[in-house]
Amino acid sequence: MPGFECRLKKYRQLKGLTQEQLAAQTGVRRETIMRLEKASYNPSLKLAVDISRVVGVPIEEIFIFK
Repeated sequence: MPGFECRLKKYRQLKGLTQEQLAAQTGVRRETIMRLEKASYNPSLKLAVDISRVVGVPIEEIFIFK
């Protein structure tokens, strides 16, 4: 099974957002953002797009499947 790397925390912090703020802007719970940042949860395509738009970084820079 391929590995999964998530750089969300880096880009979220560069944007000056807390996990709670990002969660509110993307319509998910803070726990979902926490699990994404730990790479223990694969986002849906819609969530990946929403996150990408909020942090202003292409999806493929945030979520890396190896």
